[in-house]
Amino acid sequence: MDATILVMSMASEATANLIRRDATAVWHPFTQQSLWVADEPIVVDRADGMYFWDTDGNRYLDGVSSLWVNVHGHNHPTINQAIIDQLGRLDHTTFLGLTHEPGIELAEKLLATAPKGLTRVFYAGDGASAVEAAIKMAYQAQAQSGQNRPYFAHFAEGYHGDTLGAVSVGGIDLFHETYRPILLETRMVSSPGVLEPGQRRLNRAAAVLTELGELLEQQGQQICAIVLEPLVQAAGGMLTHDVSFVKGVRALCDEYGVLMICDEVATGVGRTGRMWAVDHAEVTPDLMTCGKGLTAGYLPMSAVMTTEPVYEAFLGAGSTGRTFFHGHSYTANPLCAAAAIANLDLMETDQTVANAAAIGEQLSKELAPLVTHDRVKEIRQIGTMTGIEVESVGDRTGFAICQAARAKGVWIRPLADVVILMPPLAMTPTDVSTLTSAVIESIEEVLA
Repeated sequence: MDATILVMSMASEATANLIRRDATAVWHPFTQQSLWVADEPIVVDRADGMYFWDTDGNRYLDGVSSLWVNVHGHNHPTINQAIIDQLGRLDHTTFLGLTHEPGIELAEKLLATAPKGLTRVFYAGDGASAVEAAIKMAYQAQAQSGQNRPYFAHFAEGYHGDTLGAVSVGGIDLFHETYRPILLETRMVSSPGVLEPGQRRLNRAAAVLTELGELLEQQGQQICAIVLEPLVQAAGGMLTHDVSFVKGVRALCDEYGVLMICDEVATGVGRTGRMWAVDHAEVTPDLMTCGKGLTAGYLPMSAVMTTEPVYEAFLGAGSTGRTFFHGHSYTANPLCAAAAIANLDLMETDQTVANAAAIGEQLSKELAPLVTHDRVKEIRQIGTMTGIEVESVGDRTGFAICQAARAKGVWIRPLADVVILMPPLAMTPTDVSTLTSAVIESIEEVLA
């Protein structure tokens, strides 16, 4: 039987029709479209709390926060009302030549949570656009300070988004190699999260810092900034590294006059059990991006936070050309800002970051039986960010495990043969146990 027909036979007529319409009109991100229908896509109908439902009434626990963005659960009444209230007052206006209270208030709230020394907020639309802005901002700040530094340093297995600048400072061949001929020339250093046989994370951090130091010794005057994901290279497969690595990068940046860009799009807003991953290292980057969880999964919005010296590099008479000529039509959209403000307020009143830390502890405890599984290579985890790397036992092993979990009412996604868990930060202990039980059972089934 044709795969399309088989899938359709398992769905209601209404769902099958939606899948047919999708297959003839839509191109999905990070999706091999030739496999799309055969992979039995879910048509999501509604969501509430930690769950969403498909058009056939099946319920799924959202084990990956709808791609790492959801914080308080779906359809939260407080955030809903904040958006409704803002909609009745101001839907949108340009941030170019104008301002508005939600944009101002959100900037103040972000800076109040940020590492000491970050004093300015520049809004963007999504994670990639925040990284793109940070790269341009760093280069222009260095140039306007009299520094000719054309290159960026970054790390293998890093991921910072899909715009060309963000891809240039990424390091995952599967995602990035195709575009190599049209990317910026950069300097890539080994991943701090890929361990050699018998190597510990502390030793790996020291080794990669040595490599980075050698690069800066040779070319430091040409390096504008170092771009890194602090503590976790998320899309690389939840590759974790020791906190000493973040501290070491900061020290090297200070020594060689290089700006430090920390990409906290995935790691920020509580995901690691601290508000920001850099908080674990007690360092302040020169520029820090955030996104994903900023609006609790409601609306697309991101930001770059930076220091006063970086900001001041752009000040001058209009004729100097020091203006940062960068932005987009929906910069600081008031509806997005209202959602983000409500999100940050809820995180404070509900002690969401503390709950995230507790979720991380529970995940570690309940996933412990997998550590001794013959075909589980490694469990990598910081806070709620968890990757379970398994041996390949056939085609698309990670995907097969996620499909098995789906049959148990739990929705997760793999990165190749790394099963990813990143639950909403408001999950209860019962929710977490539902997630871990389904994942363990699915791994045991597929790897049997």
